[in-house]
Amino acid sequence: MYGKTSIDFPRRIVCLTAETAEIAHLVGAGDRVVGVPGTARRPEVAREKAKVGGFTTFRVDKILALEPDLVLGFSDLQKDIARELIASGVTVLCTNQRSFDDVLRAILLIGGALGCEGRARELVQDIRDEVKQIREYSAVWPDRPRVYFEEWPDPPIVGIRWISELIEIAGGRDVFAELRDRPQAQGRIVSPDEIAARNPQIILASWCGKPLDRAAVARRPGWDGITAVKLGQIHEIDGGDILSPGPSLMVGLRRIHEIIQRFQAAT
Repeated sequence: MYGKTSIDFPRRIVCLTAETAEIAHLVGAGDRVVGVPGTARRPEVAREKAKVGGFTTFRVDKILALEPDLVLGFSDLQKDIARELIASGVTVLCTNQRSFDDVLRAILLIGGALGCEGRARELVQDIRDEVKQIREYSAVWPDRPRVYFEEWPDPPIVGIRWISELIEIAGGRDVFAELRDRPQAQGRIVSPDEIAARNPQIILASWCGKPLDRAAVARRPGWDGITAVKLGQIHEIDGGDILSPGPSLMVGLRRIHEIIQRFQAAT
């Protein structure tokens, strides 16, 4: 429970992303969260909070009506709403994580800002311990399958840095690892021919809320020779498990690891 100290930490928190809502709850400040985006789903109790909009479509009046003393946001994509809130006198903490280590640092930063540093450190240590176990498990595999991750189909956009890193932790090789440092989606656009040339053995996709059409992926011109297509290794990863840079990435990591395990067992 939150208790009053000589310096009060934020009492009314509005979260603009699913991962900031999840972090706030997991570090022990869930009772102080008064507003969340419509995409918030973890933990279950977060869904009961007042909804303030979507990832880039927020209503400033709804946020201000909740009288927040701290708003938590993510990335340059939310710079406009952050600017409006700051102009309205609201304190905004906006993280901008791109790598898996950045995600862990964001958890510590948010936890500290909420007066929950101890719980945040415990959460990060739990994540690090599980990552270590997964790395050790996959380290014994003699070969690492080639993995292609698609964030959007038209044009094809490959995964951001943290996704590329999760693939490697899980025991795979990202076929477009050289693009991981490009933070903007436009910098990670590739052509279907490039993908085919790299011949992934596993295809993973999470199309930002749009359901994966496996048949359409398999029918792409020139893709009939791709190993993943021939083996039926086309898998959907829930966006909430892979596209939100917070603790839920561990769910996505486990899913990818399971897919690669089954691939290894079948080949």
